[in-house]
Amino acid sequence: MRLCFASNNAHKLDEIRPLLPDFVELLSLADIGCQEELPETQETLEGNARQKAQYVWDHYGVACFADDTGLEVAALDGAPGVYSARYAGPQRLAADNVQKLLQELAEHEDRSAQFRTVVALVLPTGAVHTFAGSVAGMITEEVRGLDGFGYDPVFQPLEGDGRTFAEMTLAEKNGISHRSRAVTELVAFLNQVQ
Repeated sequence: MRLCFASNNAHKLDEIRPLLPDFVELLSLADIGCQEELPETQETLEGNARQKAQYVWDHYGVACFADDTGLEVAALDGAPGVYSARYAGPQRLAADNVQKLLQELAEHEDRSAQFRTVVALVLPTGAVHTFAGSVAGMITEEVRGLDGFGYDPVFQPLEGDGRTFAEMTLAEKNGISHRSRAVTELVAFLNQVQ
């Protein structure tokens, strides 16, 4: 089964590749010749994931799945949420987003947060299926760790041992992450329909 993952984020591809079964041939956007920026104009994670996957199917005719992920911080009423990637501006720089988040939380005692991922799968039949995963945690007071990407250096999952996602190996992060949970649901579905 050939499936395109609708992301230009190499870190996401690295996270997802080991989670997929052997019968899936994972294609990147570059593999199918898609160079343009995919649209993300919806107001929800679900909407953005569907929009990106549908765009690839409509323009390239390749079965596709896409994800959208948001960091939802309780003290900020769920922000940055669907705007996580561009929280500090359209340049989408992770360091700027992290810095803005730490500044916004400076006066808050409640640092609880969750990462939430929605994966949308568009099949050649036109059917669209969605899968979700989340992980609860807290925002640290400073950046910790060199691995991971995005908000990983300031997100400490509750299920872990006190380390941030950026202090974990990829395998450790995949063991508990929001994205791996959503992809696990996707894989269960693919195993049924292959």
